Order: sequence, then C-alpha cells, then structure tokens
Amino acid sequence: MQFPGHATKFIVLAEDDQDDQEMLQFAFREVAPHMQLVCMPNGRTFMTWLEKQPDEGLPSLIVLDYNLPELNGAEIMQLLEPDERLKNIPKIIWSTSNSPVFRSICLELGAKDYIAKPSDLASYLAIARHILSFL
Repeated sequence: MQFPGHATKFIVLAEDDQDDQEMLQFAFREVAPHMQLVCMPNGRTFMTWLEKQPDEGLPSLIVLDYNLPELNGAEIMQLLEPDERLKNIPKIIWSTSNSPVFRSICLELGAKDYIAKPSDLASYLAIARHILSFL
C-alpha cells in the first residue's frame, strides 16, 4: 500500500481482486498519470485507514468493490453515510455483478454510480475516464 501526503489529490480503491486492481491502476496511469491511486485489500482495512485520516488526508474520490471481504461496498456506504467529513467525496461502486437490486441499494446509499467491471482493456480505460469525471 502506498499512502499519499497530506492535501494531495488521490483516489482510494478498495478491491480484493489483484487482477482487477492492477487493470484499474494501469487504466488510471494511462488516462491520468498524475492521479495517485491508493489500494486497500478489504472493507475493514479501508474503514480503519479512513477513520485515521485527518481532514487534509482524505481522498478526492472513493471506489469500492461491491463484493469486498469483511465489509462489502453497500455495508461501507452505510457506515460512510452519517460522516459529515465524507459527504462531499464522490463514492463509486463497481462489481462483477450487474444486479439492478445491488445497483439500486448502492445508489440509494449515496453512491454516485454503480459500474459493472469490464473484461477488456479498452473498457477499463473508458471506466477510468468515467470515474475521473466525478472529480
């Protein structure tokens, strides 16, 4: 895990699948090389890290895998919802599931978007551009 310095614009990705993590990292490097991506392997690690961050160390955007171990994306969204410090940080859920039920739940909990994970590089690049549009 790499951690950015204070007041640095960066994205946090909570993703347990190494291949998906690497593909999204590659896509971000291609479309926005200046953007730092901090990766967390599970929901509990993400929440513990986030709770310790000072206001100036908060991410600019949060991307959560829906099917994270320990705390899934929807559970994390429920925990983030009452935190005033995080209200203005866009949150994106992405998942291998294209379930309308999961999508609806996450959007109701405040996610800006629910994205189905792609299977090809061109789609990862398009998704990286789309995610960056929320900054």
